[in-house]
Amino acid sequence: MNSTSFSDFAINIANDHAQVVPVTLFVAVLCLCVVIGHLLEENRWVNESITALIIGSLTGTIILVISKGKSSHILRFDEELFFIYLLPPIIFNAGFQVKKKQFFHNFLTIMLFGVIGVFISSSIIAASTFYGVYFYYFNVAVGLGTRWLFPRFGFRGLTAREYLAIGTIFSSTDTVCTLQVLHQDETPLLYSIVFGEGVVNDATSVVLFNAVQKLDVNRIDGWAAVHVLLDFLYLFSTSTVLGVSAGLLTAFVLKGLYFGRHSTVREIALMVLVAYLSYMLAELFHLSGILTVFFCGILMSHYAWHNVTESSRITTRHVFAVMSFIAETFIFLYVGMDALDIEKWKMSKLSVGTALGICSTVILLISLGRAAFVFPLSAVSNCVNRNAAGSSPITFKHQIIIWWAGLMRGAVSIALAFKQFTYSGVTLDPVNATMITTTIIVVLFSTIVFGILTKPLVSYLLPHHTNNSNINREPCVSKENLKLPLLSFEESAATNILRAKDSLSMLIESPVYTIHYYWRRFDDAYMRPIFGGARSNGCA
Repeated sequence: MNSTSFSDFAINIANDHAQVVPVTLFVAVLCLCVVIGHLLEENRWVNESITALIIGSLTGTIILVISKGKSSHILRFDEELFFIYLLPPIIFNAGFQVKKKQFFHNFLTIMLFGVIGVFISSSIIAASTFYGVYFYYFNVAVGLGTRWLFPRFGFRGLTAREYLAIGTIFSSTDTVCTLQVLHQDETPLLYSIVFGEGVVNDATSVVLFNAVQKLDVNRIDGWAAVHVLLDFLYLFSTSTVLGVSAGLLTAFVLKGLYFGRHSTVREIALMVLVAYLSYMLAELFHLSGILTVFFCGILMSHYAWHNVTESSRITTRHVFAVMSFIAETFIFLYVGMDALDIEKWKMSKLSVGTALGICSTVILLISLGRAAFVFPLSAVSNCVNRNAAGSSPITFKHQIIIWWAGLMRGAVSIALAFKQFTYSGVTLDPVNATMITTTIIVVLFSTIVFGILTKPLVSYLLPHHTNNSNINREPCVSKENLKLPLLSFEESAATNILRAKDSLSMLIESPVYTIHYYWRRFDDAYMRPIFGGARSNGCA
């Protein structure tokens, strides 16, 4: 009887350790990444993303040897783990830390690259899902795209929806490597555009991916394209409104109740929980959680952050940055391990030559899709902003760096691929296994190769960073101008009409600056008194 009880106890202990040991090992490897990343801090050729990938690959190799070729994982990746636990802190911190002044000053350029660019890139990568000769969105007859090129390598079996999903998966950029090379103070224009586009691009890719899942692929025509576009606009707008509402609600509560007089912990807890709640509500209502939590982060940093105590301000910035850093390191570490997943490679049943051909095709299409919108849309942006006061044009050298920065693929691409082609991180279909391995190799190659070459590219094209330090500074606006109402009931109708004409003239000549100018006036006059926040000093 005693021996039976002891055996049961031993089995329970073994089962508990079977769950604890992998987590312990993974956390230990995460700690190793942090330490090695610190030691390589001065080496701007190898950043923390590349470090995590390399350590993940080395760890996977060791596990593969120990397990005698059975597995290369410590933990099994689940796309739900990414979308529910890892993605929110990354995107929220991006919105919370964004330089709002420069982000909105370059808002038109960022939206052109981050929204329209995704549609163009997705079309080129996915090409047609109908007869293989038409771009889905633009109905342009071409001989490019995965639908046309993949069968050339003997790779068949993807459905029409999966081809469209591939376009969105590989249109999601990862600009972490480039941002670790660019400097906010030395290259503010490039940093603002690359950072802003990266976040908006990820959000747009996820929204478009979700819209594709609802598409009736049996009826693909012009009306179907319009339906996808309307669905996209609905998801984009409602997700943004939800994020803005969550940020404003948090700011209003913090300003009205002043939590800091009793506990700074409650202030921080409220900001974290409301941000996460906004993300989960968006997912619950089938909206874009990534877009919601991004704008929630922007609104919280603009209003709510100024309503908490000084100690909470310092704590929140560090806490959000730490959560984002750990989540990003976790993802890249796992990708490094997953690249050596023998099960998926065996399941794909493709030769090395065919696998390399597919990966090379995807990288080529990513490059072409990126170039197809960066250079034309840069010209559009320069044309629109040519008369804007204080703005600088996007030069050809800047365009090359922006194009290069967007060639890297990362966490969002991995998550969307797992969501499309696996079930809880596992796939038993050879076609799906091929797409997972292809995505992982593309992420590995683009992050390591393009990431390492980014530093010399920036140094070669922009040898004197200090010359760009004055880029994108707005002209000083006096406090008196900011205090003036948009329209005054105390003035005559003729004066108001004259002011409206002047405003319309400013809008036509420099639309981005004019919108930003009037937003600052509206913000100071109406928003900040209600929701809090630092007042504009006129020459911010």
